[in-house]
Amino acid sequence: MVFFSRKSLKSKRGGEIYPDEIFLDSSNLPDFDTQQFEGRIEKPISKKAIFSLGFFFVCILFIFSFKLFILQIKEGNQYLIRGEDNRLEHSVIFSERGIVYDKKDVELIWNTFDEEEPYAIRNYIEKDGLAHLLGYVSYPLEDSSGNFYQIETIGKDGVENYFNSKIKGENGLKIIEVDALQNIKSESVIKPPKNGENITLTIDSELQSHLYSFIKNLSKDVGFKGGAGVIMNIKNGEILAMSSYPEYNSNILSNSGDKNEIANYIGNKNNPFLNRVTSGLYTPGSIVKPFMALGALTEGVITPDKQILSTGSISLPNPYYPELKSVFKDWKVHGWVDMRRALAVSSDVYFYEIGGGFEGQKGIGILKINEYMKMFGFEQVTGGEVIDEQKGVIPNPEWKKEMFDGEEWTVGNTYHTVIGQYGFQVTPLQVVRAVSALANNGIMLTPVITASSTKNVGLSKTMPIDDKSFEIVKEGMRDAVTEGTAQGLNVGFIKIGAKTGTAELGVSKKYVNSWVVGFFPYDNPKYAFAVIMEEGPKENTIGGLYVMRQLLEWMNINRPEYF
Repeated sequence: MVFFSRKSLKSKRGGEIYPDEIFLDSSNLPDFDTQQFEGRIEKPISKKAIFSLGFFFVCILFIFSFKLFILQIKEGNQYLIRGEDNRLEHSVIFSERGIVYDKKDVELIWNTFDEEEPYAIRNYIEKDGLAHLLGYVSYPLEDSSGNFYQIETIGKDGVENYFNSKIKGENGLKIIEVDALQNIKSESVIKPPKNGENITLTIDSELQSHLYSFIKNLSKDVGFKGGAGVIMNIKNGEILAMSSYPEYNSNILSNSGDKNEIANYIGNKNNPFLNRVTSGLYTPGSIVKPFMALGALTEGVITPDKQILSTGSISLPNPYYPELKSVFKDWKVHGWVDMRRALAVSSDVYFYEIGGGFEGQKGIGILKINEYMKMFGFEQVTGGEVIDEQKGVIPNPEWKKEMFDGEEWTVGNTYHTVIGQYGFQVTPLQVVRAVSALANNGIMLTPVITASSTKNVGLSKTMPIDDKSFEIVKEGMRDAVTEGTAQGLNVGFIKIGAKTGTAELGVSKKYVNSWVVGFFPYDNPKYAFAVIMEEGPKENTIGGLYVMRQLLEWMNINRPEYF
């Protein structure tokens, strides 16, 4: 058999491969891995597979085209707006609160700016005695992301609170354009802020500060818990000064965040947050006697010249133990006193008898006492430009039943009420308004601390009390200064009409409230005043009268125009 090489065959046949050669090669296959398709003849892709793959890609294209239609055509405007919102941010432009001045144009509250803060910082004059008047604020608050959830500075006390809507202004609004990295590209104001109104008070800040200092010094020297004083114009109700001791510091509460100092305020048993002028409730004692005298004169239970004997006390049968007597003491023996003299020396016996009656002397009774005291504004708020007013208490039979488990009213209760004891409670602001009505012969005024708010001018007398009765009571108050309990106010530079009061406190009566009220100048009254020194030792003889004497002497040198 003859064998030919492939090379020789190809060369002879011109490179053509014959079938027998193929079969010859297949019989000599190498060692291929048939599981991996080695040594197998390749087959072409089927048309079915090509069409299936094409259909799949067409479906994908259709889905993308449909979604693109939704995004670009149908909802395109909505996404455009959303995109603009993501690029544009709204920001508050904080308004400035109004500046507050006193009647002498002294700045009491003003604004400054901190580079780290987008809103104005409130600054308060560093002068004693003005904190309760001015108040403090709470600034805008933001979360950890820098977004403000309280967008206003809010007044929390005093002028800042009462006039908040007037002095706060109105915030503005601006749009800020930012890029994807939150870099500011532009700003546009779409609503400018409107600053708050400035306010001028009727308060003389220097006078008020000195009044505070005199109260503070006496409290520390003698041991009073606190005190308050207020001066009011009897023609229009304008408040010239109103001080309450102790007080807080407006700058600390608004700006410093000094937690230790604030904790000291909170822990102070004498309560520096209490505005004693408007919210302090005090037993009045004998300062109510001028109003009781007006009631007795008007009701005709006594004439001004009739005399009553004060031997130091009167006694009544005890309603619970008839064999015993209830003794009602005067603070001293006064002898025979008429109304003017009774006011001057503050005779308790005289007022016991004209209030509750005794033997042949008729009294006006507890119901009339309530009527006349309410006529002068007690047991009701004044409605003045102040916050957190308290209305007080005038004792009466209904009040006693409620407070003392249904107990009935007695004459002895009337005796104690007519001299300003037995649950009687008043505020200094009520007292100064009542004294103003006495000084101006019966015109009740609303206390104001801004001249623009004065709404009392032109008010007429509405009380059913004749001018003669007012003059008699005022004469008694003048006698108190010249020869009675208020002689400490008998100064040479101005005539004063006044009435003192010492209210005993508690069952043990170890402490007292020391009052002085009055008006000046006596011949042509312009101002009424009320000063209280709160809860001092009973044995002390220096109180509210001493504070007012110091203030008058200061005014004589520094504010003679008020006289």
